[in-house]
Amino acid sequence: MTGTRRTVAALFLLPALVLLGALVVYPIGYSVVRSFQNASGDGFAGFANYKALFTDDGIRTALKNNIIWVVFAPTVSTALGLVFAVLTERVRWGTAFKLVVFMPMAISMLAAGIIFRLVYDQDPDKGVANAVWVGVHDTFAQSSAFPKAHLGRESPLMAQGGGFITRTAVRTGQPVALPLVGVAPDQMPGGAKRAVQAEPRPGSVTGTTWQDFTRGKGVGRLGAVDPAELGYAGMRIEAVRGGTVVASTKAADDGTFTLPARADGARLRLPAANFREPYNGVDWLGPSLVTPAIIGAYVWMWAGFAMVLIAAGLAGLPRELLEAARVDGANEWQVFRRVTVPLLAPVLAVVTVTLMINVLKVFDLVFIIPPGSSQDDADVLALELYRKGFSEDQPGIASAIAVFLLLLVIPVMLFNVRRLRREVRR
Repeated sequence: MTGTRRTVAALFLLPALVLLGALVVYPIGYSVVRSFQNASGDGFAGFANYKALFTDDGIRTALKNNIIWVVFAPTVSTALGLVFAVLTERVRWGTAFKLVVFMPMAISMLAAGIIFRLVYDQDPDKGVANAVWVGVHDTFAQSSAFPKAHLGRESPLMAQGGGFITRTAVRTGQPVALPLVGVAPDQMPGGAKRAVQAEPRPGSVTGTTWQDFTRGKGVGRLGAVDPAELGYAGMRIEAVRGGTVVASTKAADDGTFTLPARADGARLRLPAANFREPYNGVDWLGPSLVTPAIIGAYVWMWAGFAMVLIAAGLAGLPRELLEAARVDGANEWQVFRRVTVPLLAPVLAVVTVTLMINVLKVFDLVFIIPPGSSQDDADVLALELYRKGFSEDQPGIASAIAVFLLLLVIPVMLFNVRRLRREVRR
């Protein structure tokens, strides 16, 4: 090259070098210098700001959560991307499926955070995650229809262990009244009918359990079945003698029930299972699950990115090797584990390392999704940097966190660059 060409090349590179220096080199240099200064910036603090990285409780929590992010988020995203890429090769609508999985990448982190804040809402009527979870739970363990039921005035029952039990023993041929109050009309079981006074039966214990309340002042009789009152359909009744259940049954739609002769002399109990509060799902954004929940949102966004890159690598695999393995008797799982995955190892490494760099800087999701009560438990280094720099007015510590993040990212970036160069040489 002549000197003229070097000058022309320098002129073409100059705008890029100026921007690189102004937007990258200068901020890095300033952050390094600022990390050794005190909060006001007019004095040298030595390594005090870096010491705070390992002594401040908030930063230590953020560092622990960053380790969890680096270990699990890239691994799960890459694994799902690999599974999706391999399976969509054999699916008729594979391209459409890839489009759907990749679509979350078009959504900003801010929008995704708002979406998943709603998805993880504790109220099953609002949060999709808890709506599904409660639906599955109630399929196998149906919630009680009487969670708010309690004793009325002059009740023949008394409270015991979360349920209620008669004050005296019951006798065959003598109908028993088991009145309660407190169940809202719209919460009564769907099959509930007007309560009926049980008829006496020789050799059996009969009775009625019902909502002993009629709207209107001075309307209805206390402890007696009135025409407008509903029976507690499905209420479980147990006959207990000496701490042992000798008989049990469920009330009919009109609240009536019948127990065999062996219930004679026992006390009737309405067990606590009749009154347990309805299952309200999982506290996804509570202190113990908030970080895995946010990682789930991240995986939803970035699994499509991993899938597209892995699918591109999969398309370049030599098919003759896969067919040779099948001809040699390998099943599909063996072909996948022994041939496909090893051949895709360079692509998988690039995807994983790229996502590791990405999660070290995660901020948006952690800032938006957790409520204020659990944001400290979901803290990460990027969020702690923002807090120290703008909320707590500690720019020295914030700069130290920024430099620390840079030191964490550099080895991962170097590994990625070296791997890419080896691939180019091949």
